[in-house]
Amino acid sequence: MQHDTQNRTNRRNFIGTGFKVAALTLISGSSVFSSCKSDDDEGQEVSPPEDLMQEHGLLNRVLLIYDVCKDHLINKQSFDSNTLYNAAMVIKTFVEDYHEKQEEDYLFPRFKKANVLSDLVDTLLQQHQAGRNVTAEILQLSRNRGLTDTDTQRLIQLLTAFNTMYRPHESREDTVLFPAFRKLVSKHEYDSLGEEFEKNEQKKFGKDGFESMVEKVASIERILGIYDLAQFTPKL
Repeated sequence: MQHDTQNRTNRRNFIGTGFKVAALTLISGSSVFSSCKSDDDEGQEVSPPEDLMQEHGLLNRVLLIYDVCKDHLINKQSFDSNTLYNAAMVIKTFVEDYHEKQEEDYLFPRFKKANVLSDLVDTLLQQHQAGRNVTAEILQLSRNRGLTDTDTQRLIQLLTAFNTMYRPHESREDTVLFPAFRKLVSKHEYDSLGEEFEKNEQKKFGKDGFESMVEKVASIERILGIYDLAQFTPKL
C-alpha cells in the first residue's frame, strides 16, 4: 500500500510539473526544451561553432547568388551587375575579413598546437587564401560595365571555382572541425571564446552586424528574384 501511495505521489508530481512547463511555454512562447534548460545554460550566448555555422548559412546564400549570376552570364541574360559586386563584397568583408579571420586566429592555432586535424587545418588555410584571390578578381571584373567575351568566360570560371571549393570546405568544417573543437578546449575557454566572438562582431559591424549582413544578402536576392523560398520547392 505504501508503494502504491508513493507511485501516485510521484505521478501527481510528474503531471504537475508537466502542467507548469506547458503553462510557462504558453506564456513565454518558448519551447518545452528551452523552458527545461539547466542552470548552466541560463543566459548562455551562442557557442563559437554555432556562431560560425550561422555564418556559413549566410555564405551559402551568397553561393546561390553566385550560381544565379553565373547562369545569367552563361545564357547571356542581362542582370544588374551591382548584384554580383555587392555579393562579392559581402564575401570579402564578412566571410574573408571577419569569419575566416576568427577561424584563423582562434580555432586553427589550437588545433595545430594540439596536433589534432593538422592536415585538415592546413588545407582549410590554403583554401582561405585561394578564395581571397578568387574574390579579388571577381570584384575587379564585376566593376567593369563593358565585359568582353574573355572577361565573361573568366568570371564564369571564377564563380564556378569559388562555389566548387566552398561547398565542401564549409561542410567539412561543420561536420569535422567544429565538433572536434568542443573537445579540444575547456568549458571556461569555450564560453569565453563565444563572448570574444560576439565582441569582435560588434566592434567590426555594430550591434546587429550579422543581421545587417543577412539583410544585405536578402536585398540582393530580391533584385535577382530568388528571395522567395517557395520557388525552390520541387513540383514533381
